[in-house]
Amino acid sequence: MSTTETGDTLRVEPAAGSFERPLRVVSVLAHPFAWAFTGTVGVLAALAMGNALAALATVVMSVVIALFFALALEPVVRTLEKHGLTRGRSMVVVFVGLGLVIGGLLAYVVPATVQQVVSFAHAVPGYLADIQQSAWFTSFTSGAGGQVFWESLVAEVQAWLSNPSHIFAIGGGVLAAGAGLVTGISATMIVIVLTMYFVASLEDMKQGLYLLLPAYQRPKAAELTEQVTAAVGGFVGGGIQLSSLNATFSFILLAVLGVPYAVMLAFLSLFLTLIPMIGSVLFWFVATFVCLLSSWPTALIFAVVYFAYMQVEAYVMTPRIMNKAVAVPGPLVLIGAMIGGSLLGLLGALMAVPLTASVLLVVRGVYIPRQNARTSADASAGSGPAPAIEP
Repeated sequence: MSTTETGDTLRVEPAAGSFERPLRVVSVLAHPFAWAFTGTVGVLAALAMGNALAALATVVMSVVIALFFALALEPVVRTLEKHGLTRGRSMVVVFVGLGLVIGGLLAYVVPATVQQVVSFAHAVPGYLADIQQSAWFTSFTSGAGGQVFWESLVAEVQAWLSNPSHIFAIGGGVLAAGAGLVTGISATMIVIVLTMYFVASLEDMKQGLYLLLPAYQRPKAAELTEQVTAAVGGFVGGGIQLSSLNATFSFILLAVLGVPYAVMLAFLSLFLTLIPMIGSVLFWFVATFVCLLSSWPTALIFAVVYFAYMQVEAYVMTPRIMNKAVAVPGPLVLIGAMIGGSLLGLLGALMAVPLTASVLLVVRGVYIPRQNARTSADASAGSGPAPAIEP
């Protein structure tokens, strides 16, 4: 191996008979200030682009949410079209129904939920004091040992739950929107308007996307796009249906058991159960704990009945509602939910599964066929045959 120096370039030649590529190392020997200035400008440009993307995060998030809602509403619009309605009338029916649902939530459910959350926060100290004085808690702490530890733990739980803002945060910040009512309403209106535009022009958007590709790639791109949009719409729409049924069942069960915070827990269920696999389990623990504050028989009945409902939901309802969505392995669902939750909170956890399904479809439709087409090392290398080694 030999070394050749030309100006500012240091070139390392491989030894004779070696198949290694020559190593080219560029060392900055002249004009150091010019190189430093260029590097500084590059760093500043990267920082400016990062700040611009951070400033546009809210806009991008609104667009993504609206697109997800549009994909979820598209199957409903197509179903109405099959029954004889035009696309325009189908959209009117869908959005009128959606407006009635949102109006009902804002007029009745949200105010009752906020009122019950505040009432629950004020009632927590009394509930925990009763638990500390109960016979079963005294016998438990004496049997488990460390009564001082358990009393301090109960005190910490009391201090945390006595703050309504902490209870609002249980739902991933969804209930905290009441603190910024104007911002929340404006953002909701923007998402609704974008959703209407996306539903109305979804086919035109797809056709415009296909025109950006070469003609020979358009049929495959159209097939893959239809699969991705159907999978995302199936996941979002199916998740909303399952969470709505879960919230309705939870409200009826809690109301029958006489739990004074049925609306609050049902509203919490509406958002928590949107998280695949772990959402229902999280709500099960939270609701059972709230029921335990009232009485242990109520908590036991709720825990048993809701656990049975989770089995019916997992093995009967979910396969029927999610039958049009692509199957995502359980580990990928959990990993995606954790990553999305860490990045964007509850919203990220909700979007993780549709995005994971989209990536799986792209891998199955593009990457795997290309790998299957490579039947030899020559095809994978993309170059001519390797040089023969002479003895």
